[in-house]
Amino acid sequence: MRNPYDVVVVGAGLAGLECARRLGESGFRTLLLDRKPAVTCAVSTTGIFVRRTLEDFDLPATDLGPAIRDVALYSPARRVLRFHSERDEFRIGRMIPLYSHYLERCCRAGVQFLSGARFCGFSPGPQLSAVQIELDGLAFSIFTRFVVGADGARSCVARHLGLDRNRKFVAGYEEVWRGVSFESPPSLHCFLDPLLAPGYLAWVAHDGEETHIGVGGYLHRFPPVRALESFCRNLPQGMSLQRATRVAQRGGLVPVGGVLPRIANSHGLLVGDAAGAPSPLTAGGLDACLRLSGHAANVMAAYLTSRDPVVLNAYSGARFRARFFSRLWMRRLFATAQSAWPLELAVMLLRLPLLSGFARHIYFGRGSFPDVEPLPLPHPALQTLR
Repeated sequence: MRNPYDVVVVGAGLAGLECARRLGESGFRTLLLDRKPAVTCAVSTTGIFVRRTLEDFDLPATDLGPAIRDVALYSPARRVLRFHSERDEFRIGRMIPLYSHYLERCCRAGVQFLSGARFCGFSPGPQLSAVQIELDGLAFSIFTRFVVGADGARSCVARHLGLDRNRKFVAGYEEVWRGVSFESPPSLHCFLDPLLAPGYLAWVAHDGEETHIGVGGYLHRFPPVRALESFCRNLPQGMSLQRATRVAQRGGLVPVGGVLPRIANSHGLLVGDAAGAPSPLTAGGLDACLRLSGHAANVMAAYLTSRDPVVLNAYSGARFRARFFSRLWMRRLFATAQSAWPLELAVMLLRLPLLSGFARHIYFGRGSFPDVEPLPLPHPALQTLR
């Protein structure tokens, strides 16, 4: 391994892979670390990509399932409200081949990848900092100019950098099935039920090839595994697992407190779940992680070129957080619904024309992560952000 590096990226999820690839393609010596033996191990995301991501990012079509245009929203009493779009709104990613594709692009860009490496600590220095890792039972340091924390919702890198850390989470657990008997076309089904999925929802995402069935909620209010077992036993009419085969199980924590205020300093920054990128309302994070990682790579390129800390002001979580005010407010309301009747009433009200349009906007709109706008700062290095 070449030493020192310009950037060490800790975590090879989608956010870390995207960030490392962009840095490598910009000519920076980049090392990508991950504690897993391979990027295809322990995939935790459902992998639902929204239309905005499909339109704006070069995702390989071979690693995506068929398009989904229909959404069904179920009240606690299983009254259903249906929405249809004339456009392809969602596609479920085949995350194992997709991660492999992204890693291949990283390697082609000159990024070095080190698997099975556990991040242990960080020692800042005036020019170079030391990243302590453990590999095959041996501890050693790697020197770098900058470090990126892409190590998930409970980021160790954030703690060592002295940056903000996530405090609010929902826990998700799902199973992936093939051969599910499904009467409707490819569709996304969302279930509001404070007993089954307190503070979040249960879902069935079916694209005609794979069916993802899951539950999510506040961990202190429900047991995810038992909740999913109960949900699978009580699927709506027209869905049957009788002849289906379960091919995967996955779970994890998703931060729902919004983008953290302090996500960068002169030694490193955070991306993806580590930065609190997922939507506070829907907990969707793939679009956010790709956009935030791209912006982070641009800011790092400018900072490493100029070494002017003013450049890092363009990567302020507080700027993004202000754009999530309404979603944070709705998350608080959602979290307080511990009985069925408020959610039953909400679904009933969504049948009204005005509120139905609001629901369609949540499912089919392009308002995921806010567009990144460059700050009007005078430093020449910031021209790379324009």
